[in-house]
Amino acid sequence: MKKILVISLSCILITLTIMFINPITDFIAKNISDEPTLVLKDKNEYSKNDSYLYVQLTNDFIPYSRQDLLNILYTSINNGWESFTFYCPSEYTNCLDDITKISGDDLILTHLNNYVHPFNSFTNIKTTINDTGELTLTIFYLYKADVKKQISLKVDEIIKNNVKSDMDDFEKIKVIHDYIINNSKYDVERNEKENSKYDSYTAYGPLFEGFATCNGYTDLMAIFLSKMNFNNIKIATTPGEISYSSTGHVWNAVLVNNEWLHLDLTWDDPVSSDKLDYLFHTYFLVTTEALKEADKGETTIEEHNFNKQFYLEFNK
Repeated sequence: MKKILVISLSCILITLTIMFINPITDFIAKNISDEPTLVLKDKNEYSKNDSYLYVQLTNDFIPYSRQDLLNILYTSINNGWESFTFYCPSEYTNCLDDITKISGDDLILTHLNNYVHPFNSFTNIKTTINDTGELTLTIFYLYKADVKKQISLKVDEIIKNNVKSDMDDFEKIKVIHDYIINNSKYDVERNEKENSKYDSYTAYGPLFEGFATCNGYTDLMAIFLSKMNFNNIKIATTPGEISYSSTGHVWNAVLVNNEWLHLDLTWDDPVSSDKLDYLFHTYFLVTTEALKEADKGETTIEEHNFNKQFYLEFNK
């Protein structure tokens, strides 16, 4: 039997830029005398209707706790709002401190971003506090409108041609998993040089150019899963959470038959020493226990050592 040497690859994670403008000095939120009117826009077509143990969708945009702030952030991003203004009530005395800490914590925002549809994921988020104590979120999204349309139409076409009505859930996900891997490969150039001519860090790369990093694989799989009405999120390990890695890793998680399972196309599409293409199912819809078991071998893989405080569904 031919032995395949799989080359370990680091993953290029999208770097989030968080800007906090006009930090509060002497202003205290309780000095607000007139509560400003909240302007709620319609959510876009890519918003999800799912709440999670870590963050929940909310219709109440007056925060009274740190969790309320997280929920407002999640809902704003999930709805595809480019900007949203709310305020801290006098009863929540730590509100401004809490939003300052959250807005300045790229770890929290990276994980928070993994709960929304890829088309509503952001690259930059700016938090501004004005003299009245109003808080304004300005969100800069990764995918442009024309690209989202291109991807969406192509994904619809692939589902129509490959997913059959008599397939069970595992078969539906497997046929898409295999399609993506059979039609794309890891972008080694971006991995080695941190630069590439391909948009491999987005869903566009594997779908139209045939090259992906872990971001591209994961975003594209998430878009397919959402199209097929599977509740799904992304899971990330960031550089600070993996001692040996400078770039981190990201993969999919999906709810199948009321069980959350892992799905990692990056490691199922390995770069091998013999330059041949391989399709594995080692990381296809596996439990956390099976995921960690698969990481054991001649070289122990640490990329899946995710922080469960951000992905509480996997604490069960």
